[in-house]
Amino acid sequence: MSLLHATPRRMTHTLRALAWLLRYPDAEMREALPAVRDALHDERALTFGRLAELDVLIDGLRAQTGLRAEAEYVELFDRGRRTALHLFEHVHGDSRDRGQAMIDLAQTYERAGLRLAPGELPDHLPVVLEFASTQPPAQAREFLRETAHIVRAIFSALLARRSAYASVLAAVLDLAGERAERVELPDEPPLDEAWAEPEAFGGCSTRGQARPDQPQPIHVVRPAAPPRAAVR
Repeated sequence: MSLLHATPRRMTHTLRALAWLLRYPDAEMREALPAVRDALHDERALTFGRLAELDVLIDGLRAQTGLRAEAEYVELFDRGRRTALHLFEHVHGDSRDRGQAMIDLAQTYERAGLRLAPGELPDHLPVVLEFASTQPPAQAREFLRETAHIVRAIFSALLARRSAYASVLAAVLDLAGERAERVELPDEPPLDEAWAEPEAFGGCSTRGQARPDQPQPIHVVRPAAPPRAAVR
């Protein structure tokens, strides 16, 4: 897997395409996959090797029936915390800190002229990528770097599941200027323990997503003149 050493001159369409690939694969999502592929290849913000991996995911989604693609998505992302796409779940679990963190992030989006769609949560990775797509490349890269330790943990969990979706997380790490490499993750707790409310903890958890003894807040980098767009 290749590492992008320089900030791409353009990454707006690539970030939006990656956000789309992490959406629930309903009929609308799958119908747009050819355009998503074209956007990724036309902008050339990723290496040819990474684009080839994403093509495998796109081809797989197009080849599957809708019911199978949707069922596999739910099984992968909605059952179990390791592969959850809500970033603050990896940071704060179900503690009260997560709610305040989401309020702060939603307010950041609003100050940038962005509004969440009904039912969307601000820490959902597709939403985070949509927001990053509105930033200049260098600032988007710095913003993504703040989440890289979480994205790398999800990437590792997807690799363990042998999921083609791992290519999307790897591409996010590439755009952040980070290495897409596997990290060791502890065993997931039993279901009853996972649903129990944990004690609040500062920064990231010690369940494999943290850098040892270092708090890991997610910072937002905003341009001087925020764009006026809507997060969808």
